[in-house]
Amino acid sequence: MLALYIILGVLAFLVALFLFLVFPSTRRHKDREVLSGRFIAHRGFHGIMENTPENSLNAFKRAVELGFAIEIDIHLTRDGEVVVFHDDTLTRVCGVEARVEDKTLSELKELRLLNTDCRIPTLKECLDTVDGKVPLLIEFKCVGLKCDDLCRAADEILSKYSGKYLIQSFYPTVLRWYKKHRNDICRGQLASKFPKEELHKRILGCLLFNFLARPDFVSYEHKYSDYFFFRLVKKLGAFPVGWTFKSQAELTTNEKEFKTYIFEGFIPDKD
Repeated sequence: MLALYIILGVLAFLVALFLFLVFPSTRRHKDREVLSGRFIAHRGFHGIMENTPENSLNAFKRAVELGFAIEIDIHLTRDGEVVVFHDDTLTRVCGVEARVEDKTLSELKELRLLNTDCRIPTLKECLDTVDGKVPLLIEFKCVGLKCDDLCRAADEILSKYSGKYLIQSFYPTVLRWYKKHRNDICRGQLASKFPKEELHKRILGCLLFNFLARPDFVSYEHKYSDYFFFRLVKKLGAFPVGWTFKSQAELTTNEKEFKTYIFEGFIPDKD
């Protein structure tokens, strides 16, 4: 009988530990309602209209005109400036074999986005363009200890912005920084199932790093909406955001699993 009690005790401890790791924030941040029911233009409303490459000022202007919230990505340059750009390297978008973090702002401004006349914008230029007309969902792109540098540099700019914004990242260190230094900002954990990725990414996909920052919402790749760990954190109170819907059919199929929808390549049916 004693052995049974020990086994049950160990199992209870393991379950409690697991729930501690994955539990999202217990607060219900008021800005989650800003997301509720929203369609968010991924990297701005890009690609459909002429001269609107991703993460460009033109793509942001078009999203504002259509009334869509905007998802953007930010990096830190070699000289400490915050720019809006998705990839870690410049290869795909600018045709240059180099990392964003290895270039200065002036060097990046010499480049063009996807063979258009659009340049890489700074975060400040993006904020000035949007001007609080629609909410912003800002993804932080960083590596290792540079996450703190990016958070500090971005916060210095964002603290002067009067518009509504929320932050998210695949890196739990970003969310931890915001929990410690700017707990008033609504923060979200980005994740996917990562079935064929490295072990640390698969752990991230299980949301086992939630204990570091207790995210207010979870942005999850929509095609894995039935994944056990994602469904669990929803049950535990996480606000579910889906990414990235690339057709109305994808959106309609998974609509009930999420409360907010990041999309690209089409105009969602808002009805």
